[in-house]
Amino acid sequence: MAIWMSLEIFDGDTTASSWAEIFGDALTEAALAGGALDWAWHHHDWGVIFEVSFPDEATWERFRATPLVGATLDAVPDPVSGLLVYRGRGGSSGRPIPRRPRPFAGSGAAALPLPEELKGPRDLWELLREPLPRRIGVATSVCAR
Repeated sequence: MAIWMSLEIFDGDTTASSWAEIFGDALTEAALAGGALDWAWHHHDWGVIFEVSFPDEATWERFRATPLVGATLDAVPDPVSGLLVYRGRGGSSGRPIPRRPRPFAGSGAAALPLPEELKGPRDLWELLREPLPRRIGVATSVCAR
């Protein structure tokens, strides 16, 4: 079963797009020569993603260990935090269009009226300050009506 690996390159001192222009063809060629089954480049406003598929993990490891790939990845625009390597397809695979807000799914419950013996917020506050057995008695007497 084939595995997908992703390389995310973020903008740094220079843009990741310019890095992809310089090193992208060499990286793609090295992947194909190393046994890659498929590949894809994705350009974003924050950087680029190179997704590549290999038949197994050993083939990926051989590709990753080549000097050309090492030198290419050492040249990313932000050498400290500008490169992510992970298994799977790109990290920005979400919807390109924001979702429209929808109504909340719920039970459709509505607020119940306060019991008649509670005349206002002060009575409710007093009821909540009482011990629990007293509150249960009020609730059951209201529900019994």
